[in-house]
Formats: sequence, structure tokens, C-alpha cells
Amino acid sequence: MEFNIGIEMRNEYKSMEVAMGAMKLVRDIMLVKPGENVVVNIDTATDMRVAEAVINAAYSLGAAPVLIKHPLQKVAFTQPTAPVAAAVATADVWIEFAYNSLMHSECFRQAMDFGTRYTCLCGMDVEMLVNTLANVDVDAVIEFGEYLVTVLEQADEIVLKSAAGTDLRARKGDRFVKHSGQKATKKGWPVMLCGQVTVCPIEETIEGTLVFDGALFPPEEIGILQDKVIMKVEEGVIKSVEGGAQAQIFKQWLASWADPNMYRLAHWSLGFNPGVTKPTGRIVEDERIFGSCEYGIGSQGASLGGAFWNAAAHADGIVLNPTIIFDGQVFEENGIYQDPTAREHCKKLGVPGY
Repeated sequence: MEFNIGIEMRNEYKSMEVAMGAMKLVRDIMLVKPGENVVVNIDTATDMRVAEAVINAAYSLGAAPVLIKHPLQKVAFTQPTAPVAAAVATADVWIEFAYNSLMHSECFRQAMDFGTRYTCLCGMDVEMLVNTLANVDVDAVIEFGEYLVTVLEQADEIVLKSAAGTDLRARKGDRFVKHSGQKATKKGWPVMLCGQVTVCPIEETIEGTLVFDGALFPPEEIGILQDKVIMKVEEGVIKSVEGGAQAQIFKQWLASWADPNMYRLAHWSLGFNPGVTKPTGRIVEDERIFGSCEYGIGSQGASLGGAFWNAAAHADGIVLNPTIIFDGQVFEENGIYQDPTAREHCKKLGVPGY
């Protein structure tokens, strides 16, 4: 199986920047404390340099790190072998780098019930660690995210459009807005890489056309999109998938599960990590392309505040350069924030063009 995840480089490449990023992740985001059990799981598609830097950082803070290497899961978001599942389900802190993530599986749900502080960084390599953490003012990104949360909390009607053909409408109502790119302050509450806020629009109100034109994962054969995946959506359910070869792969992948919940739209997210400027094929990074939108399909986690359901799997797709309209007011146009306060945050983050 081949992945479009970048070019491997020599071991010493950006080694000091990697060490800085690993320490930021462990100390400042996952808030690891002396004596805590820290489980890091990787698979055979993981960049070992990142995993080693993270367990070294955890150990230097007085924690008890454990590195678990397992074969690449044949399907993302599915249950691993029993020893792996048992280890991650009872960790104080679980940092996942496995390319085919274990998130949404049974052991993930057990870990959340146990109170594990978890982050999903599937596919993180040296470039991703350096670009999204080491070289980024994490606190400023989180501050921008908090502002976006307030904007979403006040919105009801959400209109999402794009030059690629997206024209989707939904209502948020009083749904909870999750700042998923936060620090791990809560037990049993997953956090993600900084640069993402998420909401679940009222599922039955989601209507129109959704077009992914940036990235899509899984299935593993796609990653960076070479052509558009066009979906017609009625009452939050995908009714058709059209497009070229990659769209057909996705269509067949959805059908292969024989699970009607796989056609349900789940969460909707805004991406705003200034270290991500284009698709990379690493979905956790792609979800945070600055100014992009992401839609989840399939399983819907309980922590997201929408309707909760399990599905056989989960996929995430990226809409590039969106136009976002909240209650008739243009918040972002063709990937450029129009809101004055958002623009001030962009200036603070040093984003070109603001």
C-alpha cells in the first residue's frame, strides 16, 4: 500500500526543531505530569523520528512513556489487536501517530470512558510536527479558535459555498461548538492538533451539494484529491457520489460497509493552522489548512455535541477556499476572512495577505 505523505529525509533533518515541537506537544498541549503513563502508538507508516522525540520528551518530564509499534491497520478507525487495545484503553495520556488511526474504535471509546487524555496525530512526520507545532505560536492559534467559537455560537443559519461547486445549507440551532484544537485539560476528552473548531449542524437541516476538492481520507488510496468528489445531500444524508476515478473509489468504499450510517454527514470544522497552506495527504494536517473547511462522514463522536451514532468507519474531506455565510453575513469569501476581528487574528499569526 502506498501513501502520498511526503518525502523521507535523513535522521538529523530539522532535529532541533523536532525536539522543540515534541516538547510543545507533550508539555504544553498534552500537559503531561511526572509519574503519568504515556502511551504512544505507531504503525509501520509512522515517522519514527517523531515518535522517539515525543517519548524522550515525556521521559524528560518524569512521565512513564511506552511506545507501541504495530502493523498498519488494514482499515482506519477499526479495532486493533488485544494487546494494543488494552494498553491504549488504560493510559493517562495517549498520543497516536499511527497512519491508520484507532480513533472511533472500541478501544478508543474505552479510553474515553477511562479518562484518558488523547490526541490523534495520525501520519505526523517531521515536516508536519515542525510546520504545525514547532514553528507556530500555539497560544495565538488557540486564541483565534476561541474567537471562532464565539462566532459559531451566535450563528444559526450556515451557508457553505465554493468555486468548486459546494452549495450547502444547514442550521446550527443551539448546538455545542467544540474547540478541538485546545489543550488536554479534561480527562476522557479527545483533543486534536491546534487550528480547528467543530460544530455539528442539526443533521436533518443539511441540504445541497458538498464538493471535496482538497483531500479525502480514508480510503487510503485517495489522500490528496486530483479531481472533485461531488455529493448530493438531503436531510444530512449523502444520496449520490459523482466525479472521476477518485470519486468512484470513495463511492465504492462507502458501499463496501453495507452500513446506512456511513452516508450520514457528521461534524463540520473550520481549519486555521497557519503552518498548513496546501493539502499534504496527511488528513489531520489537511483538516487544518488555513481558511479551509472539513466535513466528517460516518461515525459521530459523543463529544462533538450533535446527534450521536456509531458507524462502521469514518472519513474526512476538505473544501478549499470556501465562502462561509452566517445568518446572511459573509464571514469568509473564497478562503479569505472578511470579518474584521478574524483578520486581526490573522495579522497576529503572521498569515500572508492580512
